[in-house]
Amino acid sequence: MSDSSRDTAEGAGWGAAELGTYKRLMPHKVEKISWLDPRMLWAARNGVLASWFGDPTGRTRSRWVAQRTAAGAPADKVIRRDDPDRFSFLVIGDTGEGDDPQYAVVPGFLKAGQDSRFAVIASDVIYPVGSADDYGTKFFQPYQDYQAPIYAIPGNHDWYEDLGAFMRVFCDDAPPLTPEPAPRPLSRAWLRSLLWHRPRRGDGQRLAEHAKLRSAAVQQAVQPGPYWAIDAGPVRIVGVDTGLLGTIDAEQGAWLREVSKDPRPKILITGSPLYVDGEHHPCAIEGGGTVDEIVRDPAHRYVAAIGGDIHNYQRYPVQVDGRTIQYVVAGGGGAFMHATHTIPRVDIANVTEKDFRCYPLRGDSLAFYSTLYGRRLRLRRFFTLTEAEASAVVAERLGIPLTRAQQTTARLTWRIRLVAGLLGAGRRPDRTARFRLPVRKIYTQLFSPSSATYSPPFFKCFLRLDVTPEAVRLRCYAATGSRTQEVDPPVEDEVTIPLN
Repeated sequence: MSDSSRDTAEGAGWGAAELGTYKRLMPHKVEKISWLDPRMLWAARNGVLASWFGDPTGRTRSRWVAQRTAAGAPADKVIRRDDPDRFSFLVIGDTGEGDDPQYAVVPGFLKAGQDSRFAVIASDVIYPVGSADDYGTKFFQPYQDYQAPIYAIPGNHDWYEDLGAFMRVFCDDAPPLTPEPAPRPLSRAWLRSLLWHRPRRGDGQRLAEHAKLRSAAVQQAVQPGPYWAIDAGPVRIVGVDTGLLGTIDAEQGAWLREVSKDPRPKILITGSPLYVDGEHHPCAIEGGGTVDEIVRDPAHRYVAAIGGDIHNYQRYPVQVDGRTIQYVVAGGGGAFMHATHTIPRVDIANVTEKDFRCYPLRGDSLAFYSTLYGRRLRLRRFFTLTEAEASAVVAERLGIPLTRAQQTTARLTWRIRLVAGLLGAGRRPDRTARFRLPVRKIYTQLFSPSSATYSPPFFKCFLRLDVTPEAVRLRCYAATGSRTQEVDPPVEDEVTIPLN
């Protein structure tokens, strides 16, 4: 097995001797997405409009679900598969930018998943707005050689065009929804409708042609809607759709409570993680209660909750009533990398730094960002930190040992400490109690890279889950864009989850 980032700097992708072969898989013309582009922000305005004028997602979702049920989809929204008691499946989140970081994941994904029974995309299948025209190069082409079904949970970007393209691709070519009656003039809904982003006229005319790239019988999968459950071997996998604003409607909440009563062990997959960046986000249900209350109920037998949306990997083993639930962030499948170096020293729900895992390592994240902003600001000599310098300053600020084996502490200077502070490197809670949240929010909004980078290391990842009647083994595989890690994808984290 090749080195991981926890073993060596080379295992993290620094100084990769040979670029991977992923570029051969890519289209000749690649759209480079940048969230600094005003046109991109305007196209993705529906999330902001929903927060200002009311969120129509729940009503739209209900109409989609009713249409699918009327067309013959199972009313309980359960996909009943014939998997054996021992099988594997993949989870990959936030995939669809259609550029180097997405395609760099594909060789390792195919290698590690060649004997898997199916895969699940957790959030944001297509960027920037879930357009049907983008599915060719951002879904069908990259995964054309994956010889198994792919199911999906939509993310907020898939909802920016009211989920129409997602439903066509994953839900048996669902026809468009009948338009709703016009809202009352001068109402909040009327104001929202004036500005609402909608698909381009003629969107998706080549969708059927693109779908031929994944037309083999073994690749076919039909979902009953944007949320579903899969009965596979000894487990039930439950997927919930958190829409535009990270919540779920009352109808979906009632379904989640009902489907969770099944006696078999369960794994939740969501569009938004329940624990992330050292914080708890239980996910509100319209009308009362939260998704996490359902997950924590011992009668429901959830053993893990995996969420996309945040573009990295994190794992929080939370003790609940004498058992452990693994809360996982798995959004590193292709979009720009969200920082991990901004995560403060973890101390939440009795999970400490000893138990917490993330990828990329915080030091690698800080080195990545320092290089990025050194280039953008044309201040390379000042901003750029080596991976050793970045790791050392993160360890100092958090009060933790160096994470990587075979690593020596670099000499820290005022420049290194200043760059770490400017780029939002986390601190110990006792040092940042008054200022930690505002600083991190400002950093996230203003200093996030806002677009993909196009040279390794990319610090992308995906999960493989091996299921037996006794346990689930969860492994996080890395993809950096180097040839070595395409041939032998390194395991960045591994945990065995008992099912009994």
